[in-house]
Amino acid sequence: MLEAILGRTGLRVNKDGFGALPVQRTSMEEATVLLRRALDGGFNFFDTARAYTDSEEKLGAAFGGRRNDFILATKTQAKKAEDFWKDLETSLGNLKTGHIDIYQFHNPGFCPKPGDGTGLYEAALKAREQGKIRFIGITNHRLAVAREAVESGLYDTLQFPFNYLSDEKEQGLVRYCEEKNVGFICMKALSGGLITDVAASRTWLADFKNAVPIWGIQRENELDALFAARKGEPQGGLVLSAEQRRRIETDRAELAGHFCRACDYCQPCPAEITISTCARMFLLLRRMPYQQFLTGGFQKEMAKIENCIHCGHCKDNCPYGLDTPALLERNLADYREFLKEHQGTVS
Repeated sequence: MLEAILGRTGLRVNKDGFGALPVQRTSMEEATVLLRRALDGGFNFFDTARAYTDSEEKLGAAFGGRRNDFILATKTQAKKAEDFWKDLETSLGNLKTGHIDIYQFHNPGFCPKPGDGTGLYEAALKAREQGKIRFIGITNHRLAVAREAVESGLYDTLQFPFNYLSDEKEQGLVRYCEEKNVGFICMKALSGGLITDVAASRTWLADFKNAVPIWGIQRENELDALFAARKGEPQGGLVLSAEQRRRIETDRAELAGHFCRACDYCQPCPAEITISTCARMFLLLRRMPYQQFLTGGFQKEMAKIENCIHCGHCKDNCPYGLDTPALLERNLADYREFLKEHQGTVS
């Protein structure tokens, strides 16, 4: 089993972390089974967030009595110290633990620092002194903020989107983290579901010795796919096969340019458009079994695009600078053409 050390934290984790955002979409019973299977199967790093509705509660329920068996990370979206403490106490209660290993500022639009007027970093230092957190981390989707955090020397870990679609600047960020001894946690290892070859993704990421992917896992078959990919893993590391290299090059060609990463920082939408699905529909139709996206339910979701009031919220809050309303309109036009061509295949 491949392992990595999360920078100066010294925490040794296997290079298959469990991203617990999707378990908020499962029942408590299903989540408990899934989480315990993952822990029993060798996963020893679990990442969640205060913002993931009941995800923390599900981890707390699943892992009672086993807190010493894994590394735990969660996050706060607090903008001021008062809310930081509220979030931290709530998370500790939900997770049924006395401490959190890595406590992360959750995608702030700036890099929290001592003396910046928010009191956030000072609160984190005090929480660390009290033993409630062990290490201070930050997550982000903005390259400039991420790089500033690494440069500052204030953060033990950085969580940032990273996969084989990442460009040279993003790959440079991972190498910079290694240089600065900052643990690198990569979210979006499958680019929000657009990458469908788990084995190719894992193998490509293995070249970055300090990068620890957290896989968003919701179903047991997804967990099984990761178990299968790990089976028979060579001790010397992973090497891309010729077929995997071709797959990566094909994906890079098809997904080049601007596309929705499904980070959901554009939400909530006042027109109730499910942007992370609707703005990627062109790609979903062509990269997954398309019949599932042509049902009446999805047709109603796509039709909501016509209700866009052009308030600018999605565009202003997109970390990738996408013109989201225009992207939605293009996807709707393509969807309707695709539906006409494949109407007979809808059950």
